[in-house]
Amino acid sequence: MLQFQQLRILLVGILIFSLSPIFGQVSSSHYQNLEYRMIGPFRASRTVGGVGIPSQPNVFFMGVNNGGVWKTDDYGRTWNPIFDEAPTGSVGDIAVAPSDPSILYVGSGEGLHRPDLGVGDGIFKSIDGGKTWTHIGLNDIQQVGRLIVHPTDPDIVFVAGLGHPYGANEQRGVFKTVDGGETWKKVLYINENTGAIQVEFDPNNPSILFADMWEHQEGPWENAAFSGPNSGLYKSTDGGETWRKITKGLPGADQGLGRIGVGIAPSNSNIMFATVDARDNGGIYKSVDGGESWSLIHQDRRLWGRGGDFAEIKVHPKDPNRVYVANIASYTSADGGKTWSSLKGAPGGDDYHRIWINPLNPDIMLFVADQGAVVTVNAGHTWSSWYNQPTTQLYHVTTDNAFPYWVYGGQQESGAIGVASRGNGGQISFREFIGVGADEYAYVAPDPKNPDIIYGGRVMRFDKRTGQSTNVAPEALRSGDYRFVRTMPLLFHPADDSMLLFGTNVLWKTTNEGQSWEIISPDLTYEQPEVPSSVGHYKTPEMETMARKGVIYALGPSPLNVDIIWAGTDDGRVHLTTNGGKDWKEVTPPVMSSWDKVSQIDASHFDEKTAYIAINAIRKDDMVPYIYRTRDGGETWDLITNGLNPNGPVNVVREDPVKEGLLYAGTEREVYFSIDDGEHWQSLRNNMPATSIRDIVIHENDLVVGTHGRSAWILDNIAPLREMAQSRGRSAYLFTPSDTYRVRWNMFSDTPLPPEEPTGQNPPDGAILDYQLNQSAQQVKLEIVDEQEQVIRTFSSDQEPEEIDSTALPHPTYWIRPEQKVGVSQGHHRFIWDLKYEAPRGSKREFSIAAVYKNTPSAPQGPFVKPGTYRVRLAVDGEVFEKPLTIKMDPRVTISEEALQMQTDLSKTCYDSYHELQRIVEAIDAYSKPSEEQLALRGMGRVGNPDTMYGSIRETDPADETLVGLQQKFLFMMNLIQAADVQPTQQTIRAVNSLKESLEKIKLRWKEVKE
Repeated sequence: MLQFQQLRILLVGILIFSLSPIFGQVSSSHYQNLEYRMIGPFRASRTVGGVGIPSQPNVFFMGVNNGGVWKTDDYGRTWNPIFDEAPTGSVGDIAVAPSDPSILYVGSGEGLHRPDLGVGDGIFKSIDGGKTWTHIGLNDIQQVGRLIVHPTDPDIVFVAGLGHPYGANEQRGVFKTVDGGETWKKVLYINENTGAIQVEFDPNNPSILFADMWEHQEGPWENAAFSGPNSGLYKSTDGGETWRKITKGLPGADQGLGRIGVGIAPSNSNIMFATVDARDNGGIYKSVDGGESWSLIHQDRRLWGRGGDFAEIKVHPKDPNRVYVANIASYTSADGGKTWSSLKGAPGGDDYHRIWINPLNPDIMLFVADQGAVVTVNAGHTWSSWYNQPTTQLYHVTTDNAFPYWVYGGQQESGAIGVASRGNGGQISFREFIGVGADEYAYVAPDPKNPDIIYGGRVMRFDKRTGQSTNVAPEALRSGDYRFVRTMPLLFHPADDSMLLFGTNVLWKTTNEGQSWEIISPDLTYEQPEVPSSVGHYKTPEMETMARKGVIYALGPSPLNVDIIWAGTDDGRVHLTTNGGKDWKEVTPPVMSSWDKVSQIDASHFDEKTAYIAINAIRKDDMVPYIYRTRDGGETWDLITNGLNPNGPVNVVREDPVKEGLLYAGTEREVYFSIDDGEHWQSLRNNMPATSIRDIVIHENDLVVGTHGRSAWILDNIAPLREMAQSRGRSAYLFTPSDTYRVRWNMFSDTPLPPEEPTGQNPPDGAILDYQLNQSAQQVKLEIVDEQEQVIRTFSSDQEPEEIDSTALPHPTYWIRPEQKVGVSQGHHRFIWDLKYEAPRGSKREFSIAAVYKNTPSAPQGPFVKPGTYRVRLAVDGEVFEKPLTIKMDPRVTISEEALQMQTDLSKTCYDSYHELQRIVEAIDAYSKPSEEQLALRGMGRVGNPDTMYGSIRETDPADETLVGLQQKFLFMMNLIQAADVQPTQQTIRAVNSLKESLEKIKLRWKEVKE
């Protein structure tokens, strides 16, 4: 029997569901087949968790900030995500149970304090090697510094909980479970401001543990960080039940002690090393009595500096004098820490965070860094690549006006990047990825008039043609009178293709490609912002009068009026100019307070007085989402967050430029959309993993998403979202197809990339046809109709799709589009038409699998239709719907209309001639006992012969020509003509005419044989 509370929840749910169409909510079935495609780049970003399995030396796991958990079983040659169904993508650490490698634990929430970080949802567990995961508690810990599992009992786990990075909270310290996460006990706790960043077992005695407690908090303004006196190293000798502080030989609070990292020698637990971050006497320390006392052995800051970011030190499993340190670069010592040499990342710097050494074979090591995870099997002489991990952390994304369009953004740790939305090789590979000459935090602004010119950062001008970069920043920036932080807005005004805007604490503009700049605003930040309560006991009197620190963090120029610009700051102000910057008016929503960061502003495409702002208050220890909308030029604002996860700050809000009232938002977890101008939101996560969505842009009919941990994604053709209102309340609906470009799907003739090479996904090859069924149907049919009212292609739910068995092929079949089924179930359906006539009838039977394997023009396909206007016809149980479809030529192709018509006509001649012959073949096949002469004419002995398919089309004596042989010659010529969008050569034309003569002769022979 249902309890009262359960019944109440059920009734409320039924009421909400029944009223959902009224309140702007729709069932997810209305967009169920919308899938994002990941385009890359495959250049890794910050990773802090990593572990291997000693008994399976080829297997490793890495945990990425906002990138989830990944696994390799081939020593890092390829990585695959195993945590994508989880509600969070931020990972601080991973642990494998030594006694049972199928048991894994993940501590979510990046275990670092830094200006840009991600928090998590607690602890997750898998008992099947990472196939499935269960949340097992500590959901308010937010950041996990370390997680360890008992060597013989997989149910005993310790967690170093760092706690909230921007405020005080109780769920921090060292936690222990003895029942696999069913219950947790806080076994080491100091106060609400001091968290645990590391906990380690003695490798030879699991009753002995060490933990580092770190009192540290990030602040509301950029690079603000506060420390306290309670940091220190602790030791337990009773399995973590009780702890005592170790102080002998170590700096204390008076010396400004911060984070400590410890490493224990597995071959001799009495020998320990530590990186100690301290204002005075910081350095590398050593203990020879099991951590009871310490001595300073090295003070080179390259080994221990920036202790808030780096504190990893490891000892060789068999040699207590061999020590490894992870810092900006990685270093090693062979003499117990007396002298050091660089191992990886120097000169330069890769920012290493974690080291794992296989205890059974110490030459095998895993290093995780700001560039992902790398594996060595020869003690560091060579390493696996980090260009195989799509964990790029982007700050903002934008697109250019090229075809295919490129997606640009600044990548954390690695510089600004560009990646094409489509690759010429059937996929998006390293060929379509470039650096664009700006820093890692950059906004990137491609010139709307010339996609080869790209601006980025503070401020560089990059020329794609030459690869050269030029600094075109305002000269006054070097004066020190202007403030800027990591990520400064840089974008072209949508109402003026020549106006480039750049924000510091004032707004700059240039209309001559950076040759000169003009300041068009005063300082728009608070002169003296209030110190938020989240600073807590770290607040000082000096903070009340500290110098200005805020900057312009977001710009929203109006697409409708070049004089309208909205500006938002990271210290919580919003301003508006309606006269090009001559005057500014503060329009900050009254409910906002200091250091509510205005993460993004979007000015409406339909109304000059409407704008939307995304507020991210995570730096005030506030995880609540905030989106505000104004319809009166900022006089009043409405909070529009109904339906958003209450534990997910918003980074971006965008208005659809085509459909008024359709909005998109990106939070620290997922993408959302609203069809009623923000009154109600619902998830558009679909097939995307949970990750930090940092930016969203709409490029024509595509939704482009930049994540901070999982690279860039594209949702192709958002017509089902734009037309969702029209699709409701009908039995069925055909969405308006986007204009489709006729593009060759694989234009490389070289050897295909091996399957191990990481690649992004191309858009669908053809026209995207979307339809909605609001109830299940008996029969659904899609037809393509040309301008002469001829049905040129039909797809029906009655047809069974034919699929090629790609398992028989020795290398990847990315170029083969799986056959599709026309769906009849309730909900949204997506079907791809390849812009071709139907494959030549019977040709699949006549061609060997070698034709597909070799990816040759001889593979059986129909010819492309000519670019032009067509109609899509949807028939659902007799009810018919139609929409126009425009097919355009690849904009990169230069071909005259006459040449294009000639190519089309010749291709169609070959195609139709093939089918004339096919009808004769089928007539012969219909005979119960065809004569020997008929069989000879058919050419049974030549069926499926690769030599025939790929051989010469030289003329054959009509007496020897066969039906099948001539068919294959027509197909060979058709595919030859179709191979490129160029005018057919004279020899091609002569060959087709010759084949037509042969056709006439063979038809006469057939007539004679038949009679």
